[in-house]
Amino acid sequence: MSVTNLNSSTTPFITLGIESSCDETGIGLYSQQDGLIAHQLFSQVEVHREYGGVVPELASRDHIQRVLPLIKAVLEQGKVQLSDISAIAYTAGPGLAGALLVGSAVAKSLAWSLKIPALAVHHMEGHLLAPLLEAKQPEFPFVALLVSGGHTMLVEVEAIGQYKILGESVDDAVGEAFDKTAKILGLGYPGGPALAALAQQGTEGVFKFPRPMTDRPGLDFSFSGLKTFARNTFAKHPTQKADIAKAFEVAATQTLMIKCRRALEQTGRKTLVVAGGVSANMALRDELDAMGRKAGVEVFYPRQEFCTDNGAMIALAGHLRLIKGQVSTGNEITIQPRWSLEDLQIV
Repeated sequence: MSVTNLNSSTTPFITLGIESSCDETGIGLYSQQDGLIAHQLFSQVEVHREYGGVVPELASRDHIQRVLPLIKAVLEQGKVQLSDISAIAYTAGPGLAGALLVGSAVAKSLAWSLKIPALAVHHMEGHLLAPLLEAKQPEFPFVALLVSGGHTMLVEVEAIGQYKILGESVDDAVGEAFDKTAKILGLGYPGGPALAALAQQGTEGVFKFPRPMTDRPGLDFSFSGLKTFARNTFAKHPTQKADIAKAFEVAATQTLMIKCRRALEQTGRKTLVVAGGVSANMALRDELDAMGRKAGVEVFYPRQEFCTDNGAMIALAGHLRLIKGQVSTGNEITIQPRWSLEDLQIV
């Protein structure tokens, strides 16, 4: 189904976004005329807490229960009728296969019944574009740091769909390393925020952790060794959890800062976008803001509620592609649990 003539109507073009890639069900409504008009999110933290991590089958079942009530709630919040929706954007990957299937099936079914297009959206492109939901927005081109529980990557962004991966993690993503280190320290779930909270009570400099892969050329990351260093330190100093958390956080955030600075220098860009769940970490923001002031680089973040997975970013990403004329993917229910940003269609 072609969507190249969607702008010809005088009716406001409204995109419904559905996010269900992992453990959060997010729904958003984005209007070409008014921007983001409504969004809601249900987090499965309590569902998975007793297991200390995401259980894929439980995640899928919870999405099934939440997605339709959330769509109804967002339509009511935005004072929009289902018949007012012009298109549906849904997360097709990367993510958990069962969870992705829920969002895809609902999106394609609704689109078919309403005779409107449904567009598959890349989860990380949604994060990358999330700062465009803010009043002050970055301008293309820029460098993006995408940091979450499953991804750590630096991307050179020319325009929507024009992405070059400059570097990525060769083992644990930084968010995964935060979570695993928190588990080593016996902290609660989710681990990343718990570790960051504990780090505020620690003293910087008590322990010196390495800044992995910063002593060699390149923009790839490795956080597995940093996690191991934390485990070994904790074994020797079990009563100093806060200082260990502080040392880990400082090392991880400074590693990300050093790689960002290097990427900006190599590309000559003066704009940095930081997105994904770990972008909510205030120590990371402080490091990058200080680097930006020193290097004359402007740094952009999404607001805190749009750092984690959400439907607003999916609605926006799909909306931007649809109004530029990207063709929807037909009625087949399709997902891509593994999906490179560099494979995306250029619009």
